[in-house]
Amino acid sequence: MKLVTIKNTQNPNILKFEFSYFICPNQSFEYKNIDECANSPLAQQLFYLPFVKTVYISGNFIAIEKFSIVEWDDVKHALADQMETYVNSGGEVVKATEVPKKTPVTVYAESTPNPSVMKFVASKLLTKTIVECKNIDETTASPLAKELFKFPFVKEVFIDENYISITKYAVSEWQEITQELRTFIREFIENGNIVVDETKVVASDKQEKQQIANFDNLDVTSQKIINIIEEYIKPAVAADGGNILFDSFSENDKKVKVILQGACSGCPSSTFTLKNGIENMLKEMLHDQDIKVEALNA
Repeated sequence: MKLVTIKNTQNPNILKFEFSYFICPNQSFEYKNIDECANSPLAQQLFYLPFVKTVYISGNFIAIEKFSIVEWDDVKHALADQMETYVNSGGEVVKATEVPKKTPVTVYAESTPNPSVMKFVASKLLTKTIVECKNIDETTASPLAKELFKFPFVKEVFIDENYISITKYAVSEWQEITQELRTFIREFIENGNIVVDETKVVASDKQEKQQIANFDNLDVTSQKIINIIEEYIKPAVAADGGNILFDSFSENDKKVKVILQGACSGCPSSTFTLKNGIENMLKEMLHDQDIKVEALNA
């Protein structure tokens, strides 16, 4: 019986070698070089091959990223045979370590006004600082976001307080992927993995503008607008899996510019919400019917 099945991935440089059983249950490892894989004798052996760039081990598979010096067709079958021979001879894939005690957590999925975005709500605080990742290169502060981008259908990740908003590509339907994502997120948190490393979060210029130090430098109207957004608008927007940030206010044309994040970014109904919700609220509370609201990324 064949133990290893070779599968392509969205990345042509990464190939997946799936085993017929779990080789690394409840844990995931990523090795960039031989010095990082002291706990994996198999990964050490793989790095002796000159074309191996990165080794991923998780669940029932090993994924390998190659350098461009070879083509997969020339090496993939020999590689699969090498792995199969190794495990059949009793070789250790990852050295057994004490598995940290799981922290029970519940995660449920909630639809948003944006059909491309699903909100996954956890029963515990995940972060005190907003993290928005438009691609995998922006996931330095969030190991969870980095792992989510390995799903081929994940386009963007937004994390705030106790929820994760995920934007998908149109190639997949939510009914096909929601359960898989919900389970992955729950297990990731339960296993004690870091969702957001707040020491690595880099605040954007827009977020900095709303901090106390910069807030005091703004004009009075801008300060009032930020206070209204923070107190009245943000809670409603967060309930839909998104966020709103003040960008600027122009006294000349009475235009308020904002940034939309998470489920609000690219939402088909965002224009309606801006005009009939946020704009009307600002007009009423600022007593100025000339106020106009514009989203820079609607």
